[in-house]
Amino acid sequence: MTARAPSRFALARVAAVFLKELIQMRRDRFTFAIMIAMPVMQVLLFGFAINNDPRHLATAVELREDSPLSRSFLAAMKQSSFFDIVAVTHQAGEGDAMLQSGDATFLVVIPEGFEHRLVRGERPEILLAADASDPIAAGGALGALEPIAAAAFEADLDGALSNLNATPAPYQIVTQRRFNPEGETSFNIVPALLGVILTMTMVMVTSIALTRELERGTMETLLATPVQPAEIMLGKTLPYIFVGGVQTVLVLLAAFTLFHIPFTGSLLALLAGVTVFTFANLMLGYLISTVAKTQMQAMQLTFFVFLPSILLSGFMFPFRAMPNWAQWIGEALPLTHFLRLVRETILKEGGFPATSGDLLRLTIILVVLTGLALARFRKTLD
Repeated sequence: MTARAPSRFALARVAAVFLKELIQMRRDRFTFAIMIAMPVMQVLLFGFAINNDPRHLATAVELREDSPLSRSFLAAMKQSSFFDIVAVTHQAGEGDAMLQSGDATFLVVIPEGFEHRLVRGERPEILLAADASDPIAAGGALGALEPIAAAAFEADLDGALSNLNATPAPYQIVTQRRFNPEGETSFNIVPALLGVILTMTMVMVTSIALTRELERGTMETLLATPVQPAEIMLGKTLPYIFVGGVQTVLVLLAAFTLFHIPFTGSLLALLAGVTVFTFANLMLGYLISTVAKTQMQAMQLTFFVFLPSILLSGFMFPFRAMPNWAQWIGEALPLTHFLRLVRETILKEGGFPATSGDLLRLTIILVVLTGLALARFRKTLD
């Protein structure tokens, strides 16, 4: 039997295949919707939410004296676009606590006797301490305080004090980078990669758990057993806890041995956060698997969730630099709270008291995702 010679190229056959694909695309509306929604989401996030020039960063001010010059300086800071004054205190130590907890990105300290020493030409110091656990967020505003101070004191240093309006300035601005004195980017990125890796792998692997059963036709056997939805959920997700544990050990070993990142906090608090965070991602993946009908749809939904997690959690871009609506979305993402917990325990000497807020939020997210996944689960093939 001789092989059939290939026929000439025919536009009619191209048109037939083209129409077939259009019909298939119309039937798979879910995939088509994801293809349209993904670029729209990227444009919105990169266009409106992402900002490499962070401004309006939370700042605590310690005014250890109440004088005309200190009040002028505070007023000038309030008018600046770089700093948002979230607290003004007169007690030493309160600003340090806010910097430690992450409630403030900057701390500005006006010491006792500042005005008296400035008038006498002793060049008193103004302290600007920055939370450098995120070097990008801290870097932009560190150089902004000098012109703010110059503008604030210019109006007050006139008349008999006009001689102080000279170079060098009658004061000194001393900057401190807390928790990362050298401003090493790896100190911020490498520990945070633990959260990114767990998010990507745990959500993706679990999201195809049920859809794989459906595509292989093994779901019928599973549904014929007396197993309950919660039992199926635990049975399918618990094996990946061990995978997450191995990933955690590998990333932490690399952080401490290759990049020499110091570990200053509580190991137990970090492990508690990793455990809750891993379970939250597994439940998120399981929830996706109850929505998707195929493994392809499950992977598409995974990337649809993964992209906002990377962009809005504070991993790549400063969280406080984003608009309020983007921060609200970010607060609903498990990765946001895990990144804060990791930086708190590894770089800021944090333990359970310091991480309790983010650990509680992660637990709430876990409970909500578990409830939604159980509610979405249907013990049926329909």
